[in-house]
Amino acid sequence: MTEAIVMFDGVCNFCDSSVQFIIKRDSKGYFQFAALQSDAGMKLKEQYSISHNIDSFILIEDGKVYKFSDGALRVCRNLEGIWRYMYIFIFVPRPIRNSIYKFIAKNRYKWFGQKDSCMLPSPEVRSRFL
Repeated sequence: MTEAIVMFDGVCNFCDSSVQFIIKRDSKGYFQFAALQSDAGMKLKEQYSISHNIDSFILIEDGKVYKFSDGALRVCRNLEGIWRYMYIFIFVPRPIRNSIYKFIAKNRYKWFGQKDSCMLPSPEVRSRFL
């Protein structure tokens, strides 16, 4: 089976909601998850030489790192339902996609707030968190 790990900002409400969104649309359990702040997240950043300046969403799939809009769209491609068709936006030039992505990422705490600590996953999905 392909390895796909979604790394996310564990104290960001928007990121937490995004993880819950993915879980609900990934009944086959394709994705695993690691908060960037967790021990597993730090080890993955080191293992894949991911800059510590990146503090939002990262996808590691088949040993490759996908950041910003590339990662988000690759996740959509593997979701159930209409969401997989969002991958069509991969044809929008990367600088345009990433500028929109970075604008949202830059404002995510202001718009959606943040927590004091990472969420605790429910027992049903705990095994998918590294």
